[in-house]
Amino acid sequence: MKYTVTWAPSAERHLAAIWTAASDRDAVSQASNTIDFLLVRDPESRGEPSFDTVRILTVPPLGVDFEVQEPDRIVFVLSVWRAE
Repeated sequence: MKYTVTWAPSAERHLAAIWTAASDRDAVSQASNTIDFLLVRDPESRGEPSFDTVRILTVPPLGVDFEVQEPDRIVFVLSVWRAE
């Protein structure tokens, strides 16, 4: 089954800032799209545990913290950073 991936507004703003400052904007766009693709299916097996219910996923040049709400089948991307 598929999950809905939702980015926190602050994560979206930070992703936009990363993209704007990037020398390779295509790489940032591709990483963002890959993150969404991976988290749509079986997000609890993606990345690694960070703390409590938060997991970390790295798809260079990006890294994200995310949380899965299983009953609602929603994945919340909480934060994003450059991870190279």
